[in-house]
Amino acid sequence: MTTPALPYLVIDFDSTFTQVEGLDELAAIALRGHPERARIVAEIKALTDGGMDGSVSFSESLRRRVALLPARREHLQELVEHLHTRVSESIRRNQAFFQEHAPGRVYIVSSGFREFIEPVVAEFGIPPEQVLANTFRFDAAGNIIGFDEQNPLSRDGGKIEQLRRLGLEGAAVYVLGDGITDYQIREAGLADRFYAFTENVSREAVVDRADEVAPTFDEFLYQNKLPMTLSYPKNRIRVLLLENPDARAAELFRAEGYQVETIPGGLDEDELVQRIEGVSILGIRSKTQVTPRVLEAANRLIAVGAFCIGTNQIDLVGCLHRGVAVFNAPFSNTRSVVELALGEIISLARRLPEKSAQMHRGEWDKSARGAFEIRGKKLGIVGYGNIGAQLSVVAEAVGLQVLYYDIEEKLQLGNARKLRSLDELLQEADIVSLHVDGRPENRNLIGARELALMKPGALLLNNARGHVVDVAALAAALRAGHLGGAAVDVFPHEPKTNDEGFESELRGLPNVLLTPHIGGSTAEAQRNIAEFVPERIIGYINSGNTQQSVNLPNIQLPAQQQAHRLMHIHQNVPGVLARINHVLAAHQVNILGQYLKTNEHIGYVITDVNREYDQEVIQALREVEHTIKFRVLY
Repeated sequence: MTTPALPYLVIDFDSTFTQVEGLDELAAIALRGHPERARIVAEIKALTDGGMDGSVSFSESLRRRVALLPARREHLQELVEHLHTRVSESIRRNQAFFQEHAPGRVYIVSSGFREFIEPVVAEFGIPPEQVLANTFRFDAAGNIIGFDEQNPLSRDGGKIEQLRRLGLEGAAVYVLGDGITDYQIREAGLADRFYAFTENVSREAVVDRADEVAPTFDEFLYQNKLPMTLSYPKNRIRVLLLENPDARAAELFRAEGYQVETIPGGLDEDELVQRIEGVSILGIRSKTQVTPRVLEAANRLIAVGAFCIGTNQIDLVGCLHRGVAVFNAPFSNTRSVVELALGEIISLARRLPEKSAQMHRGEWDKSARGAFEIRGKKLGIVGYGNIGAQLSVVAEAVGLQVLYYDIEEKLQLGNARKLRSLDELLQEADIVSLHVDGRPENRNLIGARELALMKPGALLLNNARGHVVDVAALAAALRAGHLGGAAVDVFPHEPKTNDEGFESELRGLPNVLLTPHIGGSTAEAQRNIAEFVPERIIGYINSGNTQQSVNLPNIQLPAQQQAHRLMHIHQNVPGVLARINHVLAAHQVNILGQYLKTNEHIGYVITDVNREYDQEVIQALREVEHTIKFRVLY
């Protein structure tokens, strides 16, 4: 890819090229086992911070730190090995940039020490003559006894003096660092711009003086239109998580370098419209509705994560036409819902809700009236998907006879028996458990007519969707004594937060077990969901994989191999692939691999190309007719 002329890059080492301060880490190694280790290391770190933010003169900071350091030559090899593992993540991610462009252009100018800096940066193609740093002095026994005080970098203003000696000419000079001494190069007029690097540490006094803030090296490269590993700096990806998904979700997104905002409850449409601008990833559960109006306001949305099974709260077609991928967690809470259903069956069969309420009122009612064993009874499962099928296996293990009905052909497990219609199942089952999805056709699937078909004394469980059951009809059937009990975990209208009250006609009815949509609310399920959904979204952003997306054509891509990946989402009309290839051919782009997957609405073309191409090809691909969304992975 054709790139702008490369400026000279002057990069600090400690807390910029690496995540840590080299002297601090050397102290921790050298003082291992020392009774005063914690105190001395803390004192050295305090002096480091003082020298970096300007509250202590640099020369005094360095002199006092080295005086506190009981280190030997052999400690330096261990330090180097350690620092290799602590290179800043965004620097490591862009190692190819350094290896290609470092000679003659990238200089490490540090008040740290050459003995541990040079071997670390050598891995990135930065030659020794482009490393400007202090050097230690050793005694005959190999003890560090001081530093070369003739080196300008050991004195206040040393970096300024070194830059003057370098005399960099012919291109702009950009300084990237975290300390006040880095800013002083710019202040002295020896650099065109100073970038405060804040990936590892942010010093207010430094940030306030900077021309720009670079949260990562990706951001620096992006701002300057320089070649980078990522097509977009990860710190620019904003994540909005609603409705309290497990903390693991935010942890995974933050580990990728994304900006994460969490809001405990759901948001209504107006609130979400106000919040969604600039958001790249939206995470919700079942309460928040992603409507056409929300999508209209979502100017940067890449993906929506449903931290649940259902996606009926999301305008899937609207997302599709905007190239927004939607991912859910179809399996992660299956076991939790199944165990809840089994518990509900046993509880209702033994009339535990009623008995418990009586005991809390001080009433002793030891009787077997209305109670029965579940062994040998018929369980009718409506919806034989992931949850229904697993409930089938578990229920059979405790002695239930399993019947099921599904509008799609499903492989029956164990001795389960498929029935031809919902009516047939309702008439035959002693217990009915609902596990259907939230499609509009399932609204009031169980109404007054269906409830009347059920056996007198039968039990009904709804752990599916709130609108699947006509709640008023269910309340009437329970009051009339036609049903022996019910367990309901989902409701047509649910509070957005735990602070809101809950109203339902089912409250107060005998042998009715009501729970606040907790089917998947176990530590195990929430943890699984909080890993599954972010992993799919991160995989899509990092590689283009859409496997297990709810709305985009599903494709599992091979790993990128020394290529740029062009990802093109377009309306599914004839001729788009030909136009894409015509653009690539016109710009003499070498195709290394190409993949296409379509559905009835859109096509998804992924093209891996040789990394050498003109930037104009990107704009030409964006302008291909019927394009919905286009992005590049470097």
